[in-house]
Amino acid sequence: MGETSFLTTQAGRRIAYHKTPGASPGVMFLGGFKSDMGGTKAVALADWARRTGRGCVRFDYSGHGESSGAFTDGCIGDWTADARAVLEMLEGPQVLVGSSMGGWIALLLARAMPERIAGLVTIAAAPDFTEDSMWAGMDADQRAALEANGQVALPSDYGSPYIITRRLIKEGRAQLVLRSPLHLPFPVRFLQGTCDADVDKSVALRLLDHAQGPDMRLTLEDGADHRFSDPGCLALIEAAVTEVLDRI
Repeated sequence: MGETSFLTTQAGRRIAYHKTPGASPGVMFLGGFKSDMGGTKAVALADWARRTGRGCVRFDYSGHGESSGAFTDGCIGDWTADARAVLEMLEGPQVLVGSSMGGWIALLLARAMPERIAGLVTIAAAPDFTEDSMWAGMDADQRAALEANGQVALPSDYGSPYIITRRLIKEGRAQLVLRSPLHLPFPVRFLQGTCDADVDKSVALRLLDHAQGPDMRLTLEDGADHRFSDPGCLALIEAAVTEVLDRI
Protein backbone atom coordinates (compact mmCIF):
# COMPACT_ATOMS: atom_id res chain seq x y z
CA MET A 1 0.00 0.00 0.00
CA GLY A 2 2.98 2.30 0.43
CA GLU A 3 3.82 4.88 3.04
CA THR A 4 1.11 7.27 4.16
CA SER A 5 1.75 11.00 3.79
CA PHE A 6 -0.03 13.77 5.69
CA LEU A 7 -1.02 17.37 5.12
CA THR A 8 -2.47 19.84 7.61
CA THR A 9 -5.45 21.93 6.55
CA GLN A 10 -6.03 25.57 7.46
CA ALA A 11 -8.44 24.33 10.13
CA GLY A 12 -5.67 22.22 11.66
CA ARG A 13 -6.99 18.83 10.55
CA ARG A 14 -4.33 16.24 9.65
CA ILE A 15 -5.28 14.53 6.40
CA ALA A 16 -3.74 11.20 5.38
CA TYR A 17 -3.13 10.52 1.69
CA HIS A 18 -1.31 8.30 -0.78
CA LYS A 19 0.08 9.82 -3.95
CA THR A 20 1.10 7.86 -7.05
CA PRO A 21 3.43 9.90 -9.32
CA GLY A 22 2.62 9.96 -13.01
CA ALA A 23 1.32 11.85 -16.01
CA SER A 24 -0.92 14.89 -15.82
CA PRO A 25 -3.80 15.50 -15.54
CA GLY A 26 -3.83 13.33 -12.49
CA VAL A 27 -6.76 11.45 -10.97
CA MET A 28 -8.06 12.18 -7.47
CA PHE A 29 -10.33 9.67 -5.70
CA LEU A 30 -12.94 10.92 -3.23
CA GLY A 31 -14.40 8.19 -1.06
CA GLY A 32 -17.82 7.77 0.48
CA PHE A 33 -19.44 8.24 3.88
CA LYS A 34 -17.39 6.35 6.51
CA SER A 35 -15.16 4.89 3.76
CA ASP A 36 -11.40 5.22 3.57
CA MET A 37 -8.60 5.20 1.01
CA GLY A 38 -7.99 1.50 1.62
CA GLY A 39 -11.32 0.59 0.02
CA THR A 40 -11.60 -1.62 -3.05
CA LYS A 41 -12.34 1.16 -5.55
CA ALA A 42 -9.65 3.50 -4.22
CA VAL A 43 -6.95 0.82 -4.30
CA ALA A 44 -8.05 -0.45 -7.72
CA LEU A 45 -7.84 3.07 -9.16
CA ALA A 46 -4.35 3.53 -7.70
CA ASP A 47 -3.30 0.19 -9.23
CA TRP A 48 -4.70 1.29 -12.60
CA ALA A 49 -2.77 4.57 -12.33
CA ARG A 50 0.48 2.72 -11.68
CA ARG A 51 -0.11 0.42 -14.66
CA THR A 52 -0.87 3.31 -17.00
CA GLY A 53 1.65 5.84 -15.66
CA ARG A 54 -1.05 8.26 -14.53
CA GLY A 55 -0.72 10.45 -11.45
CA CYS A 56 -3.22 9.53 -8.74
CA VAL A 57 -4.04 10.56 -5.18
CA ARG A 58 -6.42 9.03 -2.64
CA PHE A 59 -7.02 10.33 0.87
CA ASP A 60 -9.05 10.06 4.06
CA TYR A 61 -11.41 12.82 5.16
CA SER A 62 -11.03 13.95 8.76
CA GLY A 63 -12.67 11.43 11.07
CA HIS A 64 -12.09 8.71 8.49
CA GLY A 65 -9.30 6.16 8.13
CA GLU A 66 -5.87 7.44 9.14
CA SER A 67 -6.79 11.13 9.28
CA SER A 68 -7.24 13.06 12.52
CA GLY A 69 -10.49 13.82 14.28
CA ALA A 70 -13.67 12.01 15.26
CA PHE A 71 -16.20 11.06 12.62
CA THR A 72 -19.05 12.56 14.62
CA ASP A 73 -17.31 15.96 14.67
CA GLY A 74 -17.39 16.22 10.87
CA CYS A 75 -19.87 17.47 8.30
CA ILE A 76 -20.08 17.88 4.53
CA GLY A 77 -18.46 21.32 4.61
CA ASP A 78 -15.53 20.04 6.66
CA TRP A 79 -14.96 17.06 4.38
CA THR A 80 -15.21 19.28 1.30
CA ALA A 81 -12.56 21.57 2.82
CA ASP A 82 -10.36 18.51 3.41
CA ALA A 83 -10.77 17.47 -0.23
CA ARG A 84 -10.05 21.01 -1.39
CA ALA A 85 -6.81 21.05 0.61
CA VAL A 86 -5.72 17.87 -1.15
CA LEU A 87 -6.69 19.27 -4.56
CA GLU A 88 -4.82 22.52 -3.91
CA MET A 89 -1.72 20.51 -2.99
CA LEU A 90 -1.62 19.01 -6.49
CA GLU A 91 -0.23 20.61 -9.64
CA GLY A 92 -2.62 21.42 -12.45
CA PRO A 93 -6.23 20.37 -13.08
CA GLN A 94 -7.31 16.91 -11.92
CA VAL A 95 -9.91 14.35 -12.91
CA LEU A 96 -12.09 13.81 -9.85
CA VAL A 97 -13.50 10.34 -9.21
CA GLY A 98 -16.15 10.58 -6.51
CA SER A 99 -17.92 7.62 -4.92
CA SER A 100 -21.27 8.10 -3.15
CA MET A 101 -20.71 11.04 -0.75
CA GLY A 102 -17.48 11.64 -2.66
CA GLY A 103 -19.61 12.34 -5.72
CA TRP A 104 -21.40 15.12 -3.83
CA ILE A 105 -18.10 16.55 -2.61
CA ALA A 106 -16.66 16.38 -6.13
CA LEU A 107 -19.66 18.37 -7.37
CA LEU A 108 -19.08 20.98 -4.65
CA LEU A 109 -15.43 21.30 -5.73
CA ALA A 110 -16.50 21.55 -9.36
CA ARG A 111 -18.88 24.37 -8.48
CA ALA A 112 -16.35 26.21 -6.32
CA MET A 113 -13.20 25.86 -8.45
CA PRO A 114 -13.99 24.58 -11.97
CA GLU A 115 -10.62 25.80 -13.22
CA ARG A 116 -8.96 23.02 -11.17
CA ILE A 117 -11.17 20.26 -12.58
CA ALA A 118 -10.21 18.56 -15.86
CA GLY A 119 -13.01 16.02 -15.77
CA LEU A 120 -15.37 14.15 -13.45
CA VAL A 121 -16.44 10.56 -12.88
CA THR A 122 -19.03 9.77 -10.21
CA ILE A 123 -19.91 6.32 -8.85
CA ALA A 124 -23.36 6.06 -7.24
CA ALA A 125 -23.17 9.78 -6.52
CA ALA A 126 -25.21 10.84 -3.48
CA PRO A 127 -25.68 14.61 -3.79
CA ASP A 128 -27.75 16.21 -1.01
CA PHE A 129 -28.16 12.86 0.80
CA THR A 130 -28.18 14.37 4.29
CA GLU A 131 -31.40 16.18 3.37
CA ASP A 132 -33.05 13.99 0.75
CA SER A 133 -32.22 10.60 2.26
CA MET A 134 -31.29 10.91 5.94
CA TRP A 135 -33.54 13.75 7.08
CA ALA A 136 -36.36 12.81 4.71
CA GLY A 137 -36.19 9.21 5.91
CA MET A 138 -36.39 9.96 9.64
CA ASP A 139 -39.64 9.48 11.46
CA ALA A 140 -40.97 11.98 14.00
CA ASP A 141 -39.31 10.22 16.95
CA GLN A 142 -35.91 10.17 15.25
CA ARG A 143 -36.15 13.85 14.35
CA ALA A 144 -37.13 14.69 17.91
CA ALA A 145 -34.19 12.68 19.26
CA LEU A 146 -31.83 14.44 16.88
CA GLU A 147 -33.02 17.84 18.04
CA ALA A 148 -33.03 16.94 21.74
CA ASN A 149 -29.81 14.92 21.94
CA GLY A 150 -27.76 16.33 19.05
CA GLN A 151 -27.50 12.92 17.43
CA VAL A 152 -29.45 9.82 16.47
CA ALA A 153 -28.44 6.27 15.50
CA LEU A 154 -29.62 5.08 12.09
CA PRO A 155 -29.37 1.44 10.99
CA SER A 156 -26.67 0.56 8.46
CA ASP A 157 -26.24 -2.38 6.09
CA TYR A 158 -22.47 -2.06 6.56
CA GLY A 159 -22.13 -2.87 10.27
CA SER A 160 -22.75 -0.74 13.35
CA PRO A 161 -25.48 1.91 13.19
CA TYR A 162 -24.51 5.30 11.81
CA ILE A 163 -24.41 8.06 14.43
CA ILE A 164 -25.94 11.03 12.64
CA THR A 165 -25.41 14.41 14.26
CA ARG A 166 -27.62 17.47 14.22
CA ARG A 167 -24.67 19.42 12.81
CA LEU A 168 -24.29 17.01 9.89
CA ILE A 169 -27.92 17.53 8.90
CA LYS A 170 -28.11 21.29 9.46
CA GLU A 171 -24.73 22.13 7.93
CA GLY A 172 -25.54 19.90 4.96
CA ARG A 173 -28.31 22.31 4.00
CA ALA A 174 -25.66 24.90 3.14
CA GLN A 175 -23.99 22.46 0.74
CA LEU A 176 -26.91 21.32 -1.44
CA VAL A 177 -26.18 21.14 -5.19
CA LEU A 178 -29.52 20.06 -6.68
CA ARG A 179 -31.40 23.24 -5.73
CA SER A 180 -29.39 25.76 -7.77
CA PRO A 181 -27.62 25.81 -11.14
CA LEU A 182 -24.81 23.28 -11.48
CA HIS A 183 -22.54 23.85 -14.47
CA LEU A 184 -19.99 21.15 -15.29
CA PRO A 185 -17.85 22.55 -18.15
CA PHE A 186 -15.68 19.44 -18.68
CA PRO A 187 -16.18 15.76 -19.59
CA VAL A 188 -18.44 14.04 -17.05
CA ARG A 189 -19.37 10.37 -16.68
CA PHE A 190 -21.95 9.28 -14.09
CA LEU A 191 -21.97 5.57 -13.14
CA GLN A 192 -24.91 4.01 -11.29
CA GLY A 193 -26.05 0.49 -10.39
CA THR A 194 -29.69 -0.44 -10.95
CA CYS A 195 -29.81 -2.50 -7.72
CA ASP A 196 -28.32 0.16 -5.46
CA ALA A 197 -30.27 0.03 -2.19
CA ASP A 198 -28.62 3.19 -0.80
CA VAL A 199 -28.80 5.57 -3.78
CA ASP A 200 -31.73 4.93 -6.10
CA LYS A 201 -31.11 5.29 -9.82
CA SER A 202 -33.63 8.16 -9.78
CA VAL A 203 -30.94 10.24 -8.04
CA ALA A 204 -28.58 9.69 -10.97
CA LEU A 205 -31.31 10.61 -13.43
CA ARG A 206 -32.12 13.74 -11.42
CA LEU A 207 -28.45 14.72 -11.38
CA LEU A 208 -28.10 14.21 -15.13
CA ASP A 209 -31.23 16.27 -15.76
CA HIS A 210 -30.21 19.03 -13.33
CA ALA A 211 -26.55 19.52 -14.25
CA GLN A 212 -25.54 21.48 -17.32
CA GLY A 213 -22.48 20.74 -19.41
CA PRO A 214 -21.25 20.04 -22.93
CA ASP A 215 -20.19 16.41 -22.39
CA MET A 216 -22.18 14.41 -19.84
CA ARG A 217 -23.18 10.74 -19.93
CA LEU A 218 -24.92 8.41 -17.49
CA THR A 219 -24.22 4.65 -17.51
CA LEU A 220 -26.61 2.35 -15.65
CA GLU A 221 -25.08 -1.03 -14.79
CA ASP A 222 -27.78 -3.67 -14.54
CA GLY A 223 -27.67 -5.54 -11.23
CA ALA A 224 -24.86 -3.52 -9.64
CA ASP A 225 -25.27 -2.52 -5.99
CA HIS A 226 -23.99 0.49 -4.08
CA ARG A 227 -20.52 -0.94 -3.56
CA PHE A 228 -19.95 -1.00 -7.35
CA SER A 229 -16.79 -3.00 -6.63
CA ASP A 230 -16.99 -6.32 -8.49
CA PRO A 231 -14.53 -6.86 -11.38
CA GLY A 232 -17.02 -5.71 -14.00
CA CYS A 233 -17.80 -2.51 -12.13
CA LEU A 234 -14.11 -1.78 -11.52
CA ALA A 235 -13.51 -2.19 -15.24
CA LEU A 236 -16.34 0.28 -15.93
CA ILE A 237 -14.71 2.82 -13.62
CA GLU A 238 -11.36 2.43 -15.39
CA ALA A 239 -13.07 2.78 -18.78
CA ALA A 240 -14.94 5.92 -17.69
CA VAL A 241 -11.78 7.56 -16.34
CA THR A 242 -9.89 6.63 -19.53
CA GLU A 243 -12.68 8.08 -21.69
CA VAL A 244 -12.72 11.33 -19.71
CA LEU A 245 -8.93 11.63 -20.05
CA ASP A 246 -9.13 10.98 -23.78
CA ARG A 247 -11.69 13.75 -24.22
CA ILE A 248 -9.76 16.43 -22.33
